[in-house]
Amino acid sequence: MTYDLFIGDRLFSSWSMRGWLMLEKFGLPYRTHMIGLYSGTMVEDMKPLAPARLVPALRLPDGTVVGESLAMAETLAELHPEAALWPADAAARATARWLCAEMVAGFSALRDQCPMQLKHCWLGFEPSSETHADLRRIEALWAHARDMSGAAYGPLFGNYSLADVFYVPVAARIIGYGLPVSDANRDYCIQLLSDTTVRQWRAMGLTIQYDPFPYPLNLPSVPWPVGGVSAARPVPGGSSVNETCPYSGKPVTHLLELNGQRWGFCNKFCRDKTVADPDAWPKFTAMMGSVNDS
Repeated sequence: MTYDLFIGDRLFSSWSMRGWLMLEKFGLPYRTHMIGLYSGTMVEDMKPLAPARLVPALRLPDGTVVGESLAMAETLAELHPEAALWPADAAARATARWLCAEMVAGFSALRDQCPMQLKHCWLGFEPSSETHADLRRIEALWAHARDMSGAAYGPLFGNYSLADVFYVPVAARIIGYGLPVSDANRDYCIQLLSDTTVRQWRAMGLTIQYDPFPYPLNLPSVPWPVGGVSAARPVPGGSSVNETCPYSGKPVTHLLELNGQRWGFCNKFCRDKTVADPDAWPKFTAMMGSVNDS
């Protein structure tokens, strides 16, 4: 049983990130298909999924197309009860659904004023009064979840669930725009963004260059706080420490340099996602460690 997931540009499509995390974080098998949000091909790309018109969209193994993130979440939870996408406790599960539904329907000021971007953090951004109100509401919901679950730290309901998935892009907005929340909630945001899967999503997004960069602001910026400064760089041909790609096992064709060593990959995408954030890729770091320890 393999799902087909249709997503938009990773650096900017907050809903696509939610759809991807539903599958990736809970170990569900899938294939990814890109929809051209910023290349002008979105309408044409979405035609085979009609009447779905937005990303993410999910095609089930039987061909059924599911649009809208919350419908995708409920469908996957129904098909995979063993994956525990929702909290096990009935009251916590109901509350988690509430938080996700309010995320889908609400916080329009935050979304409109602070489009998600994962490249850097803006300095000096001034949120509107409406955005402040959205942030207060988000903090109230997070506090309610923690009061119910007893989880003072980490995932809202103790174990990672769809509630955390739905609020990862909120965390990206809070950190990316320097929005005012409590220290505890800022820590929660950093925890969400430090997750290996989220770092991988961002690294894959950074393989694409945008000119002009969407959603520009006339403000200074600083690097992203997790994996934001990479010591790796792409290099032209030559020899590499490894003969096969750490991800596919195929012969090396593209190289990067890191800490004075050259490492090879089977294609440009494998190389560039690793350049963006080397520590986000366990297969790469394991390969480095095994070679350097030998």
